Amino acid sequence: MTLALVSRPDAAAPALEEVTLPPLGPGDLRVRVTAASVDPVDTLYAGGPARAIFGLTGTVGLGWSLTGVVTGTGAEVTGFSVGDPVAAVLPDVTAPVRAHAEETVVPASAAVPLPDGLDPVDAASLPLNALTAAKMVDRLGPADGRTLLVTGAAGAVGGYAVALAAHAGWTVTGLARASDRDFVLRAGAVGLLTELPGPSFDAVVDGAVLHAAALVAIRDGGTFVGVTSASPATSERGIEVGIVNVAPDGTRLAELLDLAVSGVLQLRVAGRVPLAESATAYARVAGGGQRGRWLLVP
Repeated sequence: MTLALVSRPDAAAPALEEVTLPPLGPGDLRVRVTAASVDPVDTLYAGGPARAIFGLTGTVGLGWSLTGVVTGTGAEVTGFSVGDPVAAVLPDVTAPVRAHAEETVVPASAAVPLPDGLDPVDAASLPLNALTAAKMVDRLGPADGRTLLVTGAAGAVGGYAVALAAHAGWTVTGLARASDRDFVLRAGAVGLLTELPGPSFDAVVDGAVLHAAALVAIRDGGTFVGVTSASPATSERGIEVGIVNVAPDGTRLAELLDLAVSGVLQLRVAGRVPLAESATAYARVAGGGQRGRWLLVP
């Protein structure tokens, strides 16, 4: 048994319960959680909208992104041993226990060794958000001298998108509050906008989930990349629209963690609370406007 946050079909808030860990499969790791991030998608599952989208009818675990220490390995697992610190993204939204727990089960393919040089608690803020940003930037293709606007450039996903795009050679401008200028420029942007401009960029990475509203900033024939939304952007003026979904990618996650060690990516933590005080973190994240991620520390 382990303490875990779960989403129930008859409740609008997460519940902390004793839950039986699922059996350790041949390709799985059992992991004692060091810290787990609370992301906007978690609040959607806890509150109901995402449950309907994914057809979830029973009680399910919460939490996508964690760091932890391996406490058991499946019979077919190689490259991991008990005691290894790891980072992971948990993909199965139907699992009874996920990242917001004292202990959980993770596919070894979704986990990577946590490199030296990163705080094992703060590093839990990276996996889901950096993988999302990386998939969005990768979807754009080579920079080739093109210009990019990142919306929500001071947010957890947008901030990583700015840094990754600048690192890949894009000329990046961030859309954020004026008070976020120093961070956005430090991340690698050449400028900051506080309002959407007319069609002046070759591409947009939509960290703020504006979708159709963001198309005004893209030149004819440009590219828009966003995440899944109930009201996704649709193509106009020859603009290519790409919608990405995050999936575990151990190779890419390892690269992103190394970029954090080298300083290209900055770990940003809004706050830490014990697992038993998760309601505080969930409320802050649901309210928006956070700079960095709230972390649950069992």
